[in-house]
Amino acid sequence: MRKMNDQSGGYRPVNIQGNKVSSCRESPDKEVKRLQKRFLHKDGSCNVYFKHIFGEWESYVVDIFTTLVDIKWRHMFVIFSLSYVLSWLFFGLVFWLIAIQHGDVFGDEEVTPCVANVHSFTGAFLFSLETQTTIGYGYRCVTEECSLAILMVILQSVLSCIIDTFIIGAALAKMATARKRAQTIRFSYYAVVGLRDGKFCLMWRIGDFRPNHMVEGSVRAQLLRYREDREGRMTMEYRDLKLLNDQIILVTPVTVVHEIDGDSPLYGLDRKALAKDNFEILVTFVYTGDSTGTSHQSRSSYVPREILWGHRFNDVLHVKKKHYKVDCLQFEETTEVYAPHCSAMQLDRKEQEWNRAERAREKPAEKSALEIKSNQKSFSAVALVTSCEDPEEPVTASSQTPEEVSYRKAAVTLSRLSIESQI
Repeated sequence: MRKMNDQSGGYRPVNIQGNKVSSCRESPDKEVKRLQKRFLHKDGSCNVYFKHIFGEWESYVVDIFTTLVDIKWRHMFVIFSLSYVLSWLFFGLVFWLIAIQHGDVFGDEEVTPCVANVHSFTGAFLFSLETQTTIGYGYRCVTEECSLAILMVILQSVLSCIIDTFIIGAALAKMATARKRAQTIRFSYYAVVGLRDGKFCLMWRIGDFRPNHMVEGSVRAQLLRYREDREGRMTMEYRDLKLLNDQIILVTPVTVVHEIDGDSPLYGLDRKALAKDNFEILVTFVYTGDSTGTSHQSRSSYVPREILWGHRFNDVLHVKKKHYKVDCLQFEETTEVYAPHCSAMQLDRKEQEWNRAERAREKPAEKSALEIKSNQKSFSAVALVTSCEDPEEPVTASSQTPEEVSYRKAAVTLSRLSIESQI
C-alpha cells in the first residue's frame, strides 16, 4: 500500500496488485442504484438460478418424462444407452445365478440345463442380449427344465417393450419440442420511441422467416422494475403495457405498437430519464404452428440502452405487380426522425395549453363577429323601414308645418324600433 497525491492537495491510500491500481476510498454517493441484471436474455432464456430446492431430485424423478425432454442431448444419449446396457447386465446376472443354482456351469451332461449352452457370466449376458433384442442366433435357448428361467424371459421381453416405448417417445418429443420452432421467430434487437399520429409510441418488430407460418398469435409486453427499500430487500414489480395490435397474423414482419398515454408506465419519462432509468421490458409471442398444431412461445426483452429515441423502422414490405416483396435486410434497420426530447406527459400538457390559448383567441373574434352581424341586422331593418315608406306621397317642407314634420319623424322612428325588435 502506498499514498497518492489527490487533487485537493491531500493523500489517499490505494492498493497496488500487479499492474492494477484500486482506490480504498469509498464512493461518496452510497445511494447509487446498482445496475439491474438482465432478467431475460435476448434469446429468450431466463437469467434465473434456483438454489436449495426442497425435494429437487424427487421432483425430477417423479416427472421423469419431462426431465428427459428438458435435458441436453448428450445426457439423453447417455441415459438411452445405459437403459439398455443395465437391463442386459441385470438379466444376464439373473440367468447366471439360475445356472449356478441349477448346476449348469459344471458341465454335467446328465443334467438338463435351464438355459442351454450357458456356462459362464459371459454366456448369460449374451443370452440376455439376444433375448431382449430378439436376435435369436439359435445357439443359446431356455429349456423346459426351469420355470423360473421361463418367467425371467417373459419379464425381460415385457421390460424391453417398456424401455423402447419410453426412450423412443422421449426422443421424439425432444425433437419436436417447441423451442426449436421458437428459434425461427425473430425480434428486433432494438426498440424505438417516436411520434405516431402525434402520439409518443414504443415500437418493436417481430418476424417469422419460415415459409410455413403460424395459424394465429398473441403478443404481450410487461415492464419489470426492481424496487429496493432502505433495508436492502428487493422486490419485482410487473406492469402490463397496452398494445394497439396484440392479435397478429405473422405472415410478414409486424411492428408492435404501445402508445405512451396516461396509463403507460413510460408516460413521465423523457429522453434523458429513459436512458438513466432501471427497468426491463419483457415481450412474449404465443402462437400456434400450422404444421403440428401445437402452441409455442417466443420471448425477448429490451433494456433502456436498447431503446432508441427518435427513430423509426424502415419499410420491409413492398408491393409488386403480382406479389408482395419482403426485404429482410431492412428488418433491423432504423432511420432517425424528429421527436421532442420531452416526455409524453409534458407533450400532452403543452398541447392542452396550446388548445386553451387557441380557444381564448377565438372568443374575441367570435364576439366581434356577433357585433358585425347585429349591425348588419340594424342596417337591414332601417332599409326595410325606409322601403316601407310610401314613395308616392312626397313630403315637402314648404307644404307641412314644423309640428307635422316632427310628428311624422317620431312615427317613423317608432316603426323602425318595432321592426328591429321583431327582426
